[in-house]
Amino acid sequence: MVHAATTERFSSVFASFDRDADGRISAAELRLCMKAALGEDVSVEDGEALVALADTDRDQLLDEQEFLRLVAPPEPEEEEERCRGLREAFAMYEVKGEGCITPASLMRMLARLGSEQGIEECRAMIRRFDLNGDGVVCFDEFKVMMDA
Repeated sequence: MVHAATTERFSSVFASFDRDADGRISAAELRLCMKAALGEDVSVEDGEALVALADTDRDQLLDEQEFLRLVAPPEPEEEEERCRGLREAFAMYEVKGEGCITPASLMRMLARLGSEQGIEECRAMIRRFDLNGDGVVCFDEFKVMMDA
């Protein structure tokens, strides 16, 4: 659920993204505006994937409500519930008492889930999201990974 203040704040953003003023944002419009806002190109595939994330009616366009679901921050209750779920998932992979996921703990959990990965593959997976370079994934890095 998106509050009225949030809706009002993002309505002008929606209008600026909606270049042709048809009440819907296409992947192309989204890419153009992201290029302007971020200063870097967004691939066609990434633009389409972003639209697909929030496109509930599957018309390959975002109306204002779908756009809000994509860009508006979650309500505190929703974020709290999401964090609880992420902590439960993190606990399955972490080394007990260490508060981190190591390549070995990742390999063990993946094996339990039926995905046999070698230690080097697990190290490579960890490196992708190891933002501070310590060789393990802490909870904050795990949240970033889950949002990727």
